[in-house]
Amino acid sequence: MNFHAHYAGVTEPVETCLVGSGSFGRSYLAQSRRTRLVNARIAIDVTAEAAGRAFAAAGFEPNGIALCETHAEAKAAWNMGRCIAAASLDIVMDLPFALLVEATGSPEAATRHSLAAIDARRHVALVSKEADSVVGPGLARLARDQGVVVTPVDGDQPSLLIALASWAEVIGLEIIAAGKSSEYDFVLDAATGNVTCNGVTHPLPALRDCWLPGSRSIVANASERARILGEAFPLRAVPDLCEMTLVANALGFCADAAGFHAPPARVPELADLFAERSAGGLMSGTRRIDVFHHLRLADEASFAGGVFIVVRCDNDETWQMLAGKGHVVSRSGKTAALYLPRHLLGVEVATSILDAAGLGRSGYGDDYRPRQDLVAVAQRDLAAGTVLAMGGHHHSIDGVGAEIRPAKPLAADRPAPFYLVADRPLVRPVKAGEAIRLGDVAIPGDSGLLAMRQRQDALFAAENGASV
Repeated sequence: MNFHAHYAGVTEPVETCLVGSGSFGRSYLAQSRRTRLVNARIAIDVTAEAAGRAFAAAGFEPNGIALCETHAEAKAAWNMGRCIAAASLDIVMDLPFALLVEATGSPEAATRHSLAAIDARRHVALVSKEADSVVGPGLARLARDQGVVVTPVDGDQPSLLIALASWAEVIGLEIIAAGKSSEYDFVLDAATGNVTCNGVTHPLPALRDCWLPGSRSIVANASERARILGEAFPLRAVPDLCEMTLVANALGFCADAAGFHAPPARVPELADLFAERSAGGLMSGTRRIDVFHHLRLADEASFAGGVFIVVRCDNDETWQMLAGKGHVVSRSGKTAALYLPRHLLGVEVATSILDAAGLGRSGYGDDYRPRQDLVAVAQRDLAAGTVLAMGGHHHSIDGVGAEIRPAKPLAADRPAPFYLVADRPLVRPVKAGEAIRLGDVAIPGDSGLLAMRQRQDALFAAENGASV
């Protein structure tokens, strides 16, 4: 596809407002300076100064940045052609932007900002997957009813994987598994046996003995790698499951295992590992979601955060030819892996913005609904009164993991969505291995996230002719 032709009908730049100027937001601001059809002159953060620093870091001229505290200041700065930095979305809602880029990562704030934009008939590029995993389908449906679009963003794995998987199905490929690699590669120093991941190094010389599977079962070999790596590194990350929840809700896929298989693997092994069990792989069926931990040597290319699908090979001659061209085909020749080994954060958000605001299309597709939930599961005994504080780069909760389970409306005795319980206190103890139920936490009555999830539950229950 020629992208110049694809967007030829978009003749004027799309004006956007960024909320949340962290690393993703800053990369978006920087790239917007080079994107002809997208403008980013409005940024919101916890303080106007923080938003102003994001503009400056992205290369905008300091004298062209206005720190605004009122509607009037923002409007005057806009009319002067300056960039507007503010601490509240309310200050800029009267400005003529067409699309909100929501990148705060805060489930409550992202929900509030998205609803405000939808009510004002602005499109939303929802970068904040935390909110999306709880209420994304409901937000998308409300937006559709208002004549606007909520979309995930290219630059993050859910959108890229939805595109890859839907493309494969359009051309007639049968997908067995779809997924992504974990955020950081595991890099082996073959000489020393040291393994480095995200700047942390541990001596794990035993990994060298199972670096290549040889004649062994690839699944058993991956299991041994997981045992070795698991002694030094965590091998489950809530953000990985969160992102795959969005894919499942968009495409109707499901998790083969609630907490994922997550094998440590080299790229040439993907077609074998994510085959069906009858073919020696991990999957118990087709159209499953999962992740893998990418193993590589220092001089090999990264796959960090890339996406992949494993498809069935139904024509021997075709796939033998493709294997000869270097495509990853399984030992049996019955499955193949197709992949996109990159995501560029805010650098590639423009395509999603143009699809939404320029073409009226969402990256979720036309049937984004709550099919799966990301639920919170205690990893250790948690006492009543424990605050499930969310923190760190990955927005994790100490002592709490996650699983992907079939979505159900909220109820006090049902497992609660992971990011709905974030930053809430437990009102009763939860034992290790148990899901945290909605009735186990105290959620303030003014929670916009809770209200929106209840609204989503009612919306889709009514659509299905059921009651919540």
